[in-house]
Amino acid sequence: MSRAHGFTLVELIVVMVVLGILSAIALPRIMDSRALASAVFYADVVGALRFAQKSAVGHRRLVCASFTATTVTLAIAGSNPPVPPNTCNTPLASPDGAPYQSKDGSVRVSGYPAGGVLYFHPVGTISSDGPGATLFSGNIAVTGHGAAIKIDGATGYVE
Repeated sequence: MSRAHGFTLVELIVVMVVLGILSAIALPRIMDSRALASAVFYADVVGALRFAQKSAVGHRRLVCASFTATTVTLAIAGSNPPVPPNTCNTPLASPDGAPYQSKDGSVRVSGYPAGGVLYFHPVGTISSDGPGATLFSGNIAVTGHGAAIKIDGATGYVE
């Protein structure tokens, strides 16, 4: 007597139950690329601001973080003090050697200063209108991310 080959009814039901659980729970989380993009861009902006502050202190030069709604670009002054004042005329290289820029067209940044630039000073402070100016303390928000990026201009702390 020959045995038939194939799957039993129990095996088929178990596979269907597992697929149902995956489609109900795991797939919506995996497919929500906007939330993932928001979290990645948030971490990238925090990293850029911390890198700007450490570079300003380490190089003893003014570092500028220029914001638009979808990008953050870092540049450094060619001299100390910068000539002309409040000018960062050289792109700041990222650790891989390329000019530092964070960009994501699907995520928006808000809460940055009106001029769109944060100035990181060689002494570790942060201002929104150049050296010797008013220190910037506030929050920068990234759409889709619950927490805001907190900046303390007096200490240069970015969280």
